[in-house]
Amino acid sequence: MAKSVLVLNGPNLNMLGLREPQIYGTDTLAHIEALVAEEAERLGLAVECRQSNHEGQLIDWIQQAHGEHHGIIINPGAYSHTSLAIHDALKAVGLPVLEVHLSNIFKREAFRHHSYVSLVAVGVICGLGATGYRLALQALNEKL
Repeated sequence: MAKSVLVLNGPNLNMLGLREPQIYGTDTLAHIEALVAEEAERLGLAVECRQSNHEGQLIDWIQQAHGEHHGIIINPGAYSHTSLAIHDALKAVGLPVLEVHLSNIFKREAFRHHSYVSLVAVGVICGLGATGYRLALQALNEKL
């Protein structure tokens, strides 16, 4: 049976392609999810992609991942910088976590330089656009 990875995208990522393309690029979330599915197939992984603008929904999915998935890739969006609850949920399930950001958060506003998710992630990929998701799958596959 293939190892399973849950890919979570947080608030406003459903607006990719429209939202500040000079920062986030022109790829849509659907395009990124297609790239993820293609890379997962190449690696022999099963993958499930989900997006929510709601912190509680993301937490529910993280908690449900325990026993269903082998690892999590998450782009928590702005929740990276604010959500102790997402941090705690990721820590509680005990799965390897890779954090992804489309933009380089360290070249942006100072408040974006800290991520609560990074504290529980085995790695962080930022600033590489959609390619970051592909690289996160490769890195997580090696961890699994």
